[in-house]
Amino acid sequence: MATVMLPGSLIALFPGVARRQEVAGDTVGALLDELDAIVPGMRERLVEAGPRLRPHINVFVDGQPADLATAVPPLAVVHVLPAVSGG
Repeated sequence: MATVMLPGSLIALFPGVARRQEVAGDTVGALLDELDAIVPGMRERLVEAGPRLRPHINVFVDGQPADLATAVPPLAVVHVLPAVSGG
């Protein structure tokens, strides 16, 4: 099981959902599928057609940038973060 850390801006859309989720999956894509089974509609907020991560979403597995195909080792910590931009 991986620990998935969700941003406050995302969990605000899903009342009652905890920021920290324990989720099984061997890739980021599989984790997001499993997370969607726990919190219906979550994957739609994170993934667009392709499939690929939405442009404003960053995912890190144990501190390393990741995409949907990135392997997730057991006990990994996965952070889902909104992109920050500005000038």
